[in-house]
Amino acid sequence: MWTQPQTQQQPRGPHSHSGQLKRPGPPLGEHSVIQHTPAPSLHRPMEDCPSPNKRKKTSSALCSDDFQKLRALTDGPPKELKIRLIKVESGNRETFIASEVEERRIPLEEITIKNTASEIIRACKGAHVKGKFKESFLLPALSVKPVLTTELPIPREKLNPPTPSIYLESKRDALSPVLLQFCTDSKNPITVIRGLAGSLRLNLGLFSTKSLVEANAEHAVEVRTQVQQPADENWDPSGTGQTWPCESSRSHTTIAKYAQYQASSFQESLQQKTVGKIIKFGTNIDLSDPKRWKPQLQELQKLPAFMRVSSSGNMLSHVGHTILGMNTVQLYMKVPGCRTPGHQENNNFCSVNINIGPGDCEWFAVHDNYWEAISDFCEKHGVDYLTGSWWPVLDDLYRANIPVYRFIQRPGDLVWINAGTVHWVQAVGWCNNIAWNVGPVTSYQYQLALERFEWNEVKKVKSIVPMIHVSWNVARNVKVTDPDTYKMIKHCLLQSIKHIQILRDQLLVAGGKKISYQSRVKDEPAYYCNECDVEVFNLLFVTSENGSRKMYVVHCEDCARQRNPNLSNVVVLEQCRMEELMSVYDSFSLVSAPTRFVKVNKQQQSFKKS
Repeated sequence: MWTQPQTQQQPRGPHSHSGQLKRPGPPLGEHSVIQHTPAPSLHRPMEDCPSPNKRKKTSSALCSDDFQKLRALTDGPPKELKIRLIKVESGNRETFIASEVEERRIPLEEITIKNTASEIIRACKGAHVKGKFKESFLLPALSVKPVLTTELPIPREKLNPPTPSIYLESKRDALSPVLLQFCTDSKNPITVIRGLAGSLRLNLGLFSTKSLVEANAEHAVEVRTQVQQPADENWDPSGTGQTWPCESSRSHTTIAKYAQYQASSFQESLQQKTVGKIIKFGTNIDLSDPKRWKPQLQELQKLPAFMRVSSSGNMLSHVGHTILGMNTVQLYMKVPGCRTPGHQENNNFCSVNINIGPGDCEWFAVHDNYWEAISDFCEKHGVDYLTGSWWPVLDDLYRANIPVYRFIQRPGDLVWINAGTVHWVQAVGWCNNIAWNVGPVTSYQYQLALERFEWNEVKKVKSIVPMIHVSWNVARNVKVTDPDTYKMIKHCLLQSIKHIQILRDQLLVAGGKKISYQSRVKDEPAYYCNECDVEVFNLLFVTSENGSRKMYVVHCEDCARQRNPNLSNVVVLEQCRMEELMSVYDSFSLVSAPTRFVKVNKQQQSFKKS
């Protein structure tokens, strides 16, 4: 929502948008044709020139006339180069794209990432699309997912594959590019990096319960009340059989009060051990404030760049605004039995999780290749895969031929959850964990993120990461060296331009609807439809809420038309001028990767994999 100040100035940002909207220029699609006659050539055949003697007797006028007659005979009719000026209008500004009419107009269906932005615009204008234009942002001909054999039954002993565990012996090992390559390999769904805190000399004591209380005792904590049970079991409320739903109730407390609960829980355990008792899990504790948590956040800067909360190679650092728990740190405070139910990360982004200790955590993980099979299990048990709370029954997975990685995360261990990995976690002892998401600029990460973005729209679930917005920012700010990643991002930009241009033509030319330009301001978040939660990029359909002139609500085109088919009382705002997007698109190109000389043998010897 936006707040509108009582001013009649022209809008400059979403928070200063006034009721007076900028009048756009003439409708998009208008063009003019200039017929250009090339200048006469200064060189002519020798026989056309009079001899020196004749030249003396002939006036300059006669020579000029003869010259023009002779040119007409020898050169034929004057040549013309027809140029079409295609108008690109944004708000009250107009620019023109000059292109030769003789160039073949490329049909819209033949447009690829090899075409220029001007060719894309021209193809969109020539397509005359009627009705809703809807095409996938995914590049259909390219998939980088690993091929995993699932047809033949996997022997029972192979349904619990060993978890890749890397032991680092020095800081140099932690900062090696080989570590990044291993962690982001699409065949490795999850990697445990043992002793990372020790090799980097991380002071994890800053995240201990004692330090947290001393730093911010009254900081808010979300609490999930759960039933304690063995990690490989999940009993229904009656206790008669195992099931998938894993419900919990929610409440809130403070760090100081949860610290007291942790301590008292430990004292009670010394006296009795019970299964089935009620326990409390302190979850989603926000550590984003750099003032409140300065020492803690500075300590995490010691991590390798690809694991940091923020880095130039992290797509989530190019969102442009905060997404709590994704591009910020979250803390989890646990007692034995506390469960993080099964899930894939938001938009299938990678995740980093460090166990602060003093106790252990037990992890279960499944490769992204099997997420649909797990989703089917959830549906059979009446729980929503994307938004519900569920804990897989291991025997169900094994019978379905689904391998499950299972391992213990000890204090100081870092777990790298690769893109799309399905995972669930249970605390073995009393411990704290910190976690956040990262988005390495790889083809596997980008493909899975965009796939989930589109699947979320089908399932009417909000994509926490605005992938179209992020894709444009990555194109602006990141030098992409991987060909597959480049092709995927470029195709997404291509589809985005097509969607925007066709919608603009339909609004301006066919619908006669004005579009008002209102540029984005710093740290302005991406927008989502108020009704269906789909990302709304560039063209915002805005209405006033409850007739108020001070509050505005953003809608997608579909929901705006459901409210009013003619879009009356709907203001259409454009946040990026088309020429700006065209410039970003044309400038985004594949960059040659710098040559790196890595002593592979020496690096491999530094890694001990168990």
